[in-house]
Amino acid sequence: MGSLVAAVWRALHPSTLLLGAVVFLVLANFFRRRRLPKNYPPGPRSVPFFGNFFQLDFKQPHLSLQKYVKKYGNIFSMEFGAWPTVIVTGLPLIKEALIHQGHKFVDRPISPIRERIFKKNGLVLSNGQIWKEQRRFTLTTLRNFGLGKRSLEERIQEEVCHLAQAIKEENGQPFNPHFKINNAISNIICSITFGKRFEYQDEQFQEMLMLLDEVIRLETSVWAHLYTTFPRIMHFIPGSHQALFSKWEKLKLFISREIEKHKRDWNPEETRDFIDAYLEEIEKHTGDATSTFHEENLIFTTLDLFLAGTETTSTTLRWALLYMAFYPEIQEKVQAEIDGVLGQSQVPSMTSREFMPYTNAVVHEVQRMGNILPLNVPREATVDATLAGYDLPKGTMLVTNLTALHRDPAEWTTPDTFNPEHFLENGQFKKREAFLPFSIGKRVCLGEQLAKAELFIFFTTLLQKFTFKAPDNEKLSLDFRMGITISPVNYRICAIPRA
Repeated sequence: MGSLVAAVWRALHPSTLLLGAVVFLVLANFFRRRRLPKNYPPGPRSVPFFGNFFQLDFKQPHLSLQKYVKKYGNIFSMEFGAWPTVIVTGLPLIKEALIHQGHKFVDRPISPIRERIFKKNGLVLSNGQIWKEQRRFTLTTLRNFGLGKRSLEERIQEEVCHLAQAIKEENGQPFNPHFKINNAISNIICSITFGKRFEYQDEQFQEMLMLLDEVIRLETSVWAHLYTTFPRIMHFIPGSHQALFSKWEKLKLFISREIEKHKRDWNPEETRDFIDAYLEEIEKHTGDATSTFHEENLIFTTLDLFLAGTETTSTTLRWALLYMAFYPEIQEKVQAEIDGVLGQSQVPSMTSREFMPYTNAVVHEVQRMGNILPLNVPREATVDATLAGYDLPKGTMLVTNLTALHRDPAEWTTPDTFNPEHFLENGQFKKREAFLPFSIGKRVCLGEQLAKAELFIFFTTLLQKFTFKAPDNEKLSLDFRMGITISPVNYRICAIPRA
């Protein structure tokens, strides 16, 4: 038998093997496609195993999708590896999916990368009972430590003073605000999770912030997409995806060390921060094999808070300073309102926001134009569902097209222009239903209230104290860097102290 197999193997020509492999891939793709409902949303033709991988521009995937909206309409399908995906565009359909049928699209799809890093733990990408219990506990604990209260607002006001001092020390010379802003914003969530803030000169913490920035960039690289498509093969192949896993491990180690420090001097009678509260919850569930409260989940939930509480708000604030330097006439109007309402001495607060409609509108327009989560965080169908008359089988990934929503000419008078008037009516601030940077529905952003307070107080305080402009002989750019979020490319800026 062995000699027969060897003879057959020698007789096979390489071209025959190649042809056989191609036929196999085509047939495998055909039969997999046949399992999809006949009434499945239309979409571009896919390639076996790779799906629509080669039809995306990885430098701007959210923009390359928009041509398919024009061709197929507000609901169409694509395939990313073996993952059937439906892209939904337009406010009515987004509301239908995330609110009216939110219970059918409540889960998160877990990519092979996230499964390897987080397994099924944490807050952002967990599902079912794990997600319900972790979200309920986290929201309650955040409220206990000041979310929505004056005490947390005071922490924000204190931290922005540290940031303003660090910026002042640049003496009006060009500097890159990236990690100063990251550190300042991160210190707010760190004060809740770790019970402390980190100095801007803390080398270890600066390393953590750089690691955070790198994993955000690497998670959307071509190598990461290849890992998602071929995880078993890519597991053994070198590339930037291996660096991604290494950096995530370092971030997890940082959180683990903070937890160990807490355990050494933990007093159940005195809950200092989120980690203490979680350790207490673990102790309550000792002996319960079904409990989702254990040390591994503490690491991942804390890491989620650290990531989400740093990246999105920090990136938005970086866009804000860049837009102010780009549009000095808008910056002047903001400063005129600040001077009229607060002067140079009164500390900005959420109460003062009610009397500053123009400044509030500018912050919202930064979020709309910055577009930092262009396709939202994906959902997954938990059951067979019907949307816009199409059948979506259980397991279909649902992507909501926030890029198209926030640039929809039917919703915004000048969709591609930075224009605070989008959020003003007769001089008063106007809420817009088509503005969804924090998403909607059951999985709306947990930190929305905190992020809004941080953005307004940080932005207003910095504009109260400085005028931001491009360095002499340097041209600022509104180009972006693609990652988990869309961030501005690195830039230098001058912060001129105001008299």
